[in-house]
Formats: sequence, structure tokens, C-alpha cells
Amino acid sequence: MTGPSGGAVTVLRAARWADVEAGEVRSPAVVVIEGNRIRTVDSVELNDDSAEVIDLGDVTLLPGLMDMELNLLIGGPGGPEGLPSPMHGVQDDPAYRTLRGAVNARTTLDAGFTTVRNLGLMVKTGGYLLDVALQRAIEQGWHAGPRIYPAGHAVTPYGGHLDPTVFQRLAPGIMPLSVAEGIANGVDDVRACVRYQIRHGAKLIKVSASGGVMSHSTAPGAQQYSDEEFAAIADEAHRAGVRVAAHAVGDSAVRACIRAGIDCIEHGFLATDDTIQMMADTGTFLVSTTYLTEAMAIDRIAPELRKKAEVVFPQAQAMLPKAIAAGVRIACGTDAPAIPHGQNAKELCALVARGMTPMQALRAATITSAELIEADDELGRLAPGYLADIIAVAGDPSQHIETTLDVRFVMKDGVVHKDLSSASRAHR
Repeated sequence: MTGPSGGAVTVLRAARWADVEAGEVRSPAVVVIEGNRIRTVDSVELNDDSAEVIDLGDVTLLPGLMDMELNLLIGGPGGPEGLPSPMHGVQDDPAYRTLRGAVNARTTLDAGFTTVRNLGLMVKTGGYLLDVALQRAIEQGWHAGPRIYPAGHAVTPYGGHLDPTVFQRLAPGIMPLSVAEGIANGVDDVRACVRYQIRHGAKLIKVSASGGVMSHSTAPGAQQYSDEEFAAIADEAHRAGVRVAAHAVGDSAVRACIRAGIDCIEHGFLATDDTIQMMADTGTFLVSTTYLTEAMAIDRIAPELRKKAEVVFPQAQAMLPKAIAAGVRIACGTDAPAIPHGQNAKELCALVARGMTPMQALRAATITSAELIEADDELGRLAPGYLADIIAVAGDPSQHIETTLDVRFVMKDGVVHKDLSSASRAHR
């Protein structure tokens, strides 16, 4: 059957569907899809013999989940338990890295995550934005993967958390880098760096605002850019119509980013109570990446990094319940491959463990994430007119969030990419 717009009509039947906005699971589910958009979501039967009907049985339909912080270009194949090789930045050429990204993209899609933000390359690529290339290949149908919002190269100062030479502990001159690959110092440089990423296809900007746990540089809480540099980064990005995400572990860096108008804080592990309230008052988003604080394989990292993790991670776990209680806008993000690609839904389980209800965790991975990427008019809900990004999980996630780890069906943009259901198929 084709609808009024000429698109093929598909009907999904299931035992239940999640109305994330209302915070309820409804039963039964009959979702009518025309082309790549949802036409109706209700329990009314479609009386048309030519529609394709997919009966998924005893599952719950959800909007496609979203991961607002990961890096598909590292981790995955070739590393133990998803971790990248310590020398990946100088061993993997751009073609090899992009092919690895394609594998990780498919793994992520199969896990039920249909939209992601790829936040910041941190390797030498000759200035090429590999995540933009991967996004284009998926968008054009060459390869199956989630819808990608690419950030290109993270903007970072000399010796900053995302300076590749620091990650690889390289001697001076081994890996010369420029603004084309994210290294920027001073107001003029950071403006040029933002412009370069946007010029070559970045859909958002990432800035390294503080030190980090996983780098051999400054302390995790150290602010790495001046207030003037933060303001210039935000100004350049916003004038081009794109948002800014800041890797910010330390409290002073988080506050500086909020004052500069940066849209989203990644991690925020050491944020104080006053800073948490500042995030809530300004509507600044937080991508807390809380699961990695309990699950990252810190036994595999250098002793000095392990020591930092042992100090910072407990503070991060104590911070998040306060942010939840304060009403901070929390979006779902994993920082994969800090946890292996494909285990993204464990972040939802961790959000529940920190104080969210299961429906609040689902909201973080759907509606709030869609708001963060300014796509909440077409993503994040099962509703008429929205894109047909629909997954099915066994059981009822409003009662047991762990069901999001058992994804039985994935449709993205109206195309079925995964169907493990043994229920009947019919053309009526």
C-alpha cells in the first residue's frame, strides 16, 4: 500500500508502546508508518489489504534511543573489550580508522541507538573530518548505522586533554598539528578552529574545557581555556547556527562554560552544588556518562591515570543524584569506547541506579537528547509526523530498564535494520 504522499505503508503491531512524553506504557501498539514517517500511533486496526504488517508480539515499542557522547572512530574491533590500542593515534591511518568506525556504527545501531553525537576526533588525519565522512556514507545509504551529528576535531589547547600528542605521550615534533586538527591557542586560533570544523561539515563543536581522567596532562579539574577563549568559541559556533559541547570535569571549567553560553557539559564530574543549580537555572544540558565511572576497565590503564580515576569517579557518582534532584536537563551519553560499543543501554541502567525512574531514563535517551540536537520536532517520540525511528525491546522498560539491553527490532528512518522476532509476518 502507498499513502497519499506515495510512500509505502507499514504497520507495526506489538503488545505495548512507550509514550515517553506522558511517562506511560500503553497497550496494545499499532503504529502506521508511511514512507519514513509515523502516520498514526493508536490501537485502531488499519483496514487495507496491501499494507505490510509486521507483528512483533510481546515486546514494547520505543522511539529510537540516542547516545549524545561517543566516538565511533576508536575502540571496537582490534582492542581488548572494546578499548583502543594505546598507540592507535599513530598506528591507524584514516582509511583504517573509518572502516573501524563503520563496524562500530553498525554495532551501535543494532543496540537500538538510531541517533548519536560523535564528539571529537583526537588524532592526526591531515585535517579530514572522518566522522563527517562516515555520517555522509550512512546518510547516503552506503552503510547501516545511526544518524550521526559529527563534531569533527575537538578544539583543545597545547597540552590539553584532547591534544593527541599528550594522549600518545609523543616527543616534540613527532606529530605536528594545527587548527585543522583541533589544536588552538588564543582567541584568534579558537575562532579559526571552529570555522574550520564547520566549513568541512561539523554539525556541532566540542571543546576541551578542563583536564581529564584519561590524559597525561593537567589535573582533571584544571580549566584549560580562558573565559575569553570560551566566549569566542561559543560566539563563532552560535553565529553559524551550531551548538557547543564541552568536555568539563572540573567545577571552575563547568562554571566558565555556562557563563560563556556553551550549550552542553560533558561529564561535569566535580561540579559543586552551586554549579549544579547554575546548570539547572540556565537550562544547560548535562551528558553525565555515569556508567563509565563504574565499568571502565581502569585496570588496563597507566597507574597514574588509575589513581586519578579512583579519586574522581566516586565524586562523579555522588554528583549525579544531586543533578537529577535539581532538575538539570540530562541527556544520555556513554563516552564509548570508554565502555564498549554496543553496550550503550547500560547508561540507562546507571541513570536509574543514580536516582532516575525508568521513564526518566528513557526520556534522557529520547526527548531530552532530541532537544539537545534541536531535532525534537521529528525525533525522540512515537507520534504522528515524527521520523520512523522505532525499536522494540523484550518486556516492559518502565518496570525493568534492563530490557533496553535486549533489543529485538530496529527501524531507522522507516527502514528495518534488525528483526529478531519469531512472531508471524503477513501481508494483509
